[in-house]
This record gives sequence, C-alpha cells and structure tokens, in this order.
Amino acid sequence: MEKKDIKWSEIGFSYIKTDYRYSRIWENGEWKEGGLTDKADVTISECAGVLQYAQTGFEGLKVYETKNGDIVAFRPDLNAHRLQDTCDRLIMPKISTEDFIDALDRLVKANLGYVPPYGSGATLYIRPFIYGCGPVIGVAPSPSYEFRMFCTPVGPYFKGGVKPIKIMLSDYDRAAPHGTGNIKAGLNYAMSLYPGEYAHSQGFSENMYLDAATRTYVEETGGANFIFVTKDGKKIITPKSDSILPSITRRSLMVVAKEYLGLEVEERPVRFDEVPYFAEVGLCGTAAVISPVGMIHTKTKDIMVPSGMDEMGPVLTKLRNTITGIQMGEIEGPEGWVHKIC
Repeated sequence: MEKKDIKWSEIGFSYIKTDYRYSRIWENGEWKEGGLTDKADVTISECAGVLQYAQTGFEGLKVYETKNGDIVAFRPDLNAHRLQDTCDRLIMPKISTEDFIDALDRLVKANLGYVPPYGSGATLYIRPFIYGCGPVIGVAPSPSYEFRMFCTPVGPYFKGGVKPIKIMLSDYDRAAPHGTGNIKAGLNYAMSLYPGEYAHSQGFSENMYLDAATRTYVEETGGANFIFVTKDGKKIITPKSDSILPSITRRSLMVVAKEYLGLEVEERPVRFDEVPYFAEVGLCGTAAVISPVGMIHTKTKDIMVPSGMDEMGPVLTKLRNTITGIQMGEIEGPEGWVHKIC
C-alpha cells in the first residue's frame, strides 16, 4: 500500500484519523465476532458503565517499519497480558492474547499507508481499549462491553525529542496502596490530569509522584516509569512498588541493560533522598521510549541531574539506541520480542 501524503518528520504526538479500526462486542456472557470498521465515532447509552463508573482500561504500543521493510510490533503479547490484568481488576471480560494479536494484525494491514517510513522518526501508535458500553445505574459492572483498537501515526512524545526535560515533584498522589496504580485503568490517568496541567503551566514537562502512604519513595510520572543510573555508570536501578504500572519498555530495558550492555540491574524501592546522587535519570514508556531528565524541581530546591540539560547521558543513550535498534530491525533482539505483521 502506498504511503499517505504526510510530513512524517513534522507530526507530533497527537491523533490523526486513519481509515479503519477494529471493534468487538461482549454481551450475554460471550464475545461476538469482531471486525474492521471505518466508523471512528462511538454511540453508547447515556447510562453506560464507562460514563457512570469509569469502567475502562487501555493499552498503548507501537508499530514500526524496519530497516529491511518489514512491518513489526514490539512485544504485543505483553500488552495483551497487561490488558487482561486490567480487565480482571475492573471486572471486565478479557480478550485472549490470540484475539488481541489477530486484531492488531488486521488493523495494521488495513492501515499500512499510515505506517511511517523507516528513519522518519515517527511510528504508528496503537491504542487498544475495553469499556463498559451497557447501561448500569447501580454501582455494578456493565452488562456489555466493547473492545476497540485504533491506530494513529505519531512523532516524539515530548517536544524536542530526546532533549533533557524538566519535571517537578508533585504534591498530589498518583495511586494509593492496594489501589489501581498497577493496572492501565483510565481512571488513573484522569487523576493525573490536574497535576499534569499544573506542572505544564509552571514550565515543567511532567510530575514525579511519590508513594501515597509515606511520600518517601519514588513511584512514577503520570505516564512513564523512572530509571536511574548510578554514579559509576555500571548499574541501572528502577523503583519497585505494588502501585507502579509494570512498563513493558522498562522491563525490556532491564533485559537490554544486562544482556546487551553488561550492566547490573536492580529493581527496588528508591527513596527520594537518593535521587540527587544518581548520575542519570530517565523516564521510560511506550510513547517516549526513554526521555532524559535534566532537572527536578521541588519547593525547597532544584535537583540538577549530573548528566545535564544539553543531551542525554551516555548510559541512557546506549540503552535507547540498543532498544530502538531492536525495534527497528537493526539489532537482533531476544526471541519473541519482535512480532512481524507483514
């Protein structure tokens, strides 16, 4: 399929309507036959579970054109597994991994013209989600659900690409202990909108959230996990908490750091008072891959990360180059990491 007439290097991280999306309905205790549709709008009851009680979960993954022209996705099976965990927690019917992958393949093949060309800096972002579409007035699960998956070409998540960003320590909590911070529920992101907009109004790209129970330990941002590099450059540390979303990118980076770069890796609770002593700080997730942090603003002082505000530090650069090399087909990845669509 011929590429669409899009200035790939100029697009940002925003929605561009594509030709087709996938839809499948669950009702009367079972999933109906799913398929592609050209209808981007959704019509639901005013009493739908998603509108009344925020019963919805979503995922995010990317599709790439590799160096040799293949169209691939990065570890989509893990997105399927994480969506299943979200469905369990929110009492929604689960989409099987096989059906998730089938929907992905069908969606991408129907929208091949929107897959950005190799080397353009853009990717095709995939957004799968499940929501309660049936009417429910009492506090209870919805009687019916829709699973949808759409795609849109996107550029860098943060303006300026991989230039170091400034973030601020938030006074707000992202997720409570024993809450829903470890799943990809829409309600988690609704909670982050106000503090996120406040951070932007103060000139910062993101928030750093601490644990809600003690406000002692680093958790994550509104949409990415943290990774830290020790001063000797030999160890990668990432925060551990039951209320942190298990980022697929972060988990993959830990493997890359250990198996490809020979670094020591550690997942453990990270106290906020440790942060000034790390050499490099990064945010990692599907959208950003890795974004370096150059400064963390607090009410009492600004923490200046030693790697600086000019460019990404050397260890995070190696990590990013290696994982994007795997995604783009330039470096052979571990078995099963790259799913070929066509």
